[in-house]
Amino acid sequence: MKKIVDLLVLGLISTGILLTGCNNDNGDDGGGDKSLVIGLNNWAENIAVSNMWKVLLEEKDYEVELKSMEKAPVWLGITRDELDIAPEVWLPNTDKPLMDKYEDQLDMQEIWYENTGLGLVVPAYMKDISSIEELNARKDEFGGRIVGIDPGASLTSMTQKAIEEYGLELDLVTSSGPAMMAELSKAYKDKKPIVVTLWNPHWAFSEYDLKYLEDPKKVYGEADDIRYMTRNGFEEDHPEVIKWMNKWKMDDESLGSLMAVIKDAGDPAEGAKTWIEDNREQVDKWLK
Repeated sequence: MKKIVDLLVLGLISTGILLTGCNNDNGDDGGGDKSLVIGLNNWAENIAVSNMWKVLLEEKDYEVELKSMEKAPVWLGITRDELDIAPEVWLPNTDKPLMDKYEDQLDMQEIWYENTGLGLVVPAYMKDISSIEELNARKDEFGGRIVGIDPGASLTSMTQKAIEEYGLELDLVTSSGPAMMAELSKAYKDKKPIVVTLWNPHWAFSEYDLKYLEDPKKVYGEADDIRYMTRNGFEEDHPEVIKWMNKWKMDDESLGSLMAVIKDAGDPAEGAKTWIEDNREQVDKWLK
């Protein structure tokens, strides 16, 4: 009988140890799993802030993976729980079609940048053109094309609408943000005519003297604010991350300097680390 009791005691002790061990595995974050996936678009400001948050979250012992894709797949990935965070949503105008489609399948979070701009842009040395309405008269100078970004971007669909609304006789050539910037940089260096789809915040406006073409039909809408979004349930899983990111605010100066440091570094992660160290007081306010 004593042997049976001893065995029962040992079993209870073992079970207690196992239960205690399982509880400890949950860790201090309350969820146990500290791996995150951030979905980013291949745009300068998106690359910049995604790498910045990757570095900051890794300082907090998270494992962060960045997945680069076009905008529409980012939204889809958030709704399918394949991505945890997407740092760039333009509302209430630019991303309204995607918001209307997926609104109930994701969580929209706080604004981190205010008063964006987007549209058709030319170098400022093209002094004798100021409006989209004047493009047809200059179409041969532009090679009959508008240099665009990725096909899934809202800016691309807006530009296709602008072509229809203004009856433009130029073709929209889609590519990617970096490919568009490569063409703009080359044309600017050679002082050649070029028209591109562009937006701010973007380091191009500090690097080059550029101007938006007037949009009297308001195809590109009014200014937006930039928010970040998360998958459904993320806030319950990682309340501390939401708390940090909801304190995140940037303006033209801070975001422009981040993009410039990353561009000069040639490596987004290293550039982000450098910027964070140079701006530790600012980022510490987010992470309190």
